[in-house]
Amino acid sequence: MSNLMIALFITAGLSVAGAGSAQTYAAKSASASTPMTKDSYAMAKKDADAKYKVDKEACSTLSGNAKDICMAEAKGKDSVAKAEAEAGYKNTPKAREGARVAHAQATYDVSVEKCDDLAGNAKDVCVKEAKAALVRAKADAKVDRVAVDTRKDATAKKADASKEANAEKRDADYKVAIEKCDALAGPAKDACVGKAKGQYGKS
Repeated sequence: MSNLMIALFITAGLSVAGAGSAQTYAAKSASASTPMTKDSYAMAKKDADAKYKVDKEACSTLSGNAKDICMAEAKGKDSVAKAEAEAGYKNTPKAREGARVAHAQATYDVSVEKCDDLAGNAKDVCVKEAKAALVRAKADAKVDRVAVDTRKDATAKKADASKEANAEKRDADYKVAIEKCDALAGPAKDACVGKAKGQYGKS
């Protein structure tokens, strides 16, 4: 088997591995839900620090690029866990975008370290593919965040417009009621006006 074929097989294998890493990081992608409490947020960050310390210690038994990959994975898990905690605590589109970017960056960092096991064009292609995946993931996260913000903005504007329209309709109905009262006189007219004011919230 030629060296080119071997390199291509290795690259393909890393691409699959990279996809697997992406799925692992993305599995806990934050979504809109009940916000995390402050205490839970603090505990999540503390747990992330503890897990990173354990993972880092495990990497110390390795050497060379295997150690570099191990450290990239440990740092990635740490950054993702903290970004997820922040997204859960803040529960905003921006924070959830940040968590998705953390996933993408962690996957990229690991993928690039794995590319170091290759050489020449195979390595260059591996790095470019990892970078392209990072760019796509960041772009998708931004688009989704903007879409949510736009929907929220549209909902708020619709609510304001509806409130304004209802006020205008009530004013119009009130004027009609008062106009009808003009056909009366004395106590009957006073009662009619009082009823109209009460019905339409006028003073």
